[in-house]
Amino acid sequence: MNEFLDALTLARWQFGLTTLYHFIFVPLTIGLSLLVAILQTVWVRTGKVKYLKLTRLFGKIFLINFAMGVVTGIVQEFQFGMNWSNYSRFVGDIFGAPLAMEGLIAFFFEATFIGLWIFGWDKLPKKIHLMTIWFVWIGTVLSAYFILAANAFMQNPVGYTLNEEKGRAELESIGDVLLNPVAVTQFPHTIFAALMFAGTVMVAVAAWHLKRNQYVDEMRTALRFGAWTNIIAFLGVGLTGHSLGMVMTETQPMKMAAAEALYENASGADASFSIFSLGTPDGAHEIFSIRIPYLLSFLSTGTFDGSVEGIRNLQSDYEAMYCGADSLMTCPSDGQFAPIIWVTYWAFRWMIGLGALAALVSAVGLWLTRKNTELPAWTWKVAIWTAPIPMLASLVGWIFTEMGRQPWIVFGVMTTEQGVSPGVPGWAVLVSLIVFTVVYGALAVVEFKLITKAAKEGPPEIANDVDGEPDHQALATVY
Repeated sequence: MNEFLDALTLARWQFGLTTLYHFIFVPLTIGLSLLVAILQTVWVRTGKVKYLKLTRLFGKIFLINFAMGVVTGIVQEFQFGMNWSNYSRFVGDIFGAPLAMEGLIAFFFEATFIGLWIFGWDKLPKKIHLMTIWFVWIGTVLSAYFILAANAFMQNPVGYTLNEEKGRAELESIGDVLLNPVAVTQFPHTIFAALMFAGTVMVAVAAWHLKRNQYVDEMRTALRFGAWTNIIAFLGVGLTGHSLGMVMTETQPMKMAAAEALYENASGADASFSIFSLGTPDGAHEIFSIRIPYLLSFLSTGTFDGSVEGIRNLQSDYEAMYCGADSLMTCPSDGQFAPIIWVTYWAFRWMIGLGALAALVSAVGLWLTRKNTELPAWTWKVAIWTAPIPMLASLVGWIFTEMGRQPWIVFGVMTTEQGVSPGVPGWAVLVSLIVFTVVYGALAVVEFKLITKAAKEGPPEIANDVDGEPDHQALATVY
């Protein structure tokens, strides 16, 4: 019973579940804001009403998703004080700057221009109104960057000094925090992943209507636009992921070793990447695997003859480095510095595999729809069910990122077990976990129904006035 009421375990479960739930909405907001801006730009430049219809359809889905993301994001702030007070006290001086920038600059910037975009259709000049949705996208990516900069401090703490008397990190250089190599490489990787999700959602909506032979002209355009977005973004994810992998190897070598379940140092051909592997129950010894020679070396160092440190070697190094007499904040109670190997190993592969699968479906879809030929019903079903695949890839990617950092909550500085609130009993965390799960479950149902309703309604009917321009009154009543 005590295991079920362990405050640390429950706090980790609660933060993980609520964070992953919140992140369901984040990539769709980031990706759709750009795609909607592009669609509206094409309408302004070409005057073709079908692009305006698509702008309004996917703009409505974007707004529903944005609102839900704001609601779920608020809970994240509460959890720092509720369950992680020691951690909040330790990093508060560092996190204060980027999170304040996210709230006061990016979010309010984004929210202001969302308001102008919603209510400005019949009140602002066409090009000025177009500018507002581009500013929405800029605010969205700025918000993402500031949050990623805060997260990057947990992966690679920089720009601070440790006040041992107060037991907290104090900001020394905001420039170093914002230009953390982890944040700089993680940012484009996250943006491209978000575009993949937005692209597949667009494909799914279009496929649902094309299966029923509805809005054929608009939906063929949406389907091919979404598919191309997904493929191009997948290439971006791969390139930026390689850069992020090299930075990760430099800043958190144990995470890369855990991603491959590499227990001993390896280089060259021995530093291979296993596509599939079976091992002993403890994961320490391999029974069977399918491997690509040199690939782990390339992913880690950018060269085919580079060396990659193993888990056992790093464990010995970390014990000597972090478990000395004066290292109370950095030595875990069990003395283990490796994360849960099977989680990191398979999360890394599911992340890559799911992303590749989504891109493959889009490539096949582009080939099948290159001509106006009738397709069997199952092809549209496949396209529809492809929608959540990039989202799942992003979620397991974040599981890898955060669980691969363990046992640290701030790498090399503070362990996770030392970050939990000391005065919060396990039963209290359990109650809040249950409440959040129930509330988030209800919100998930509401979100899904609202988005599916908007998607099934299709693009709005927009009449032209006597000059051939879209009727402003019709535009003003779409939302």
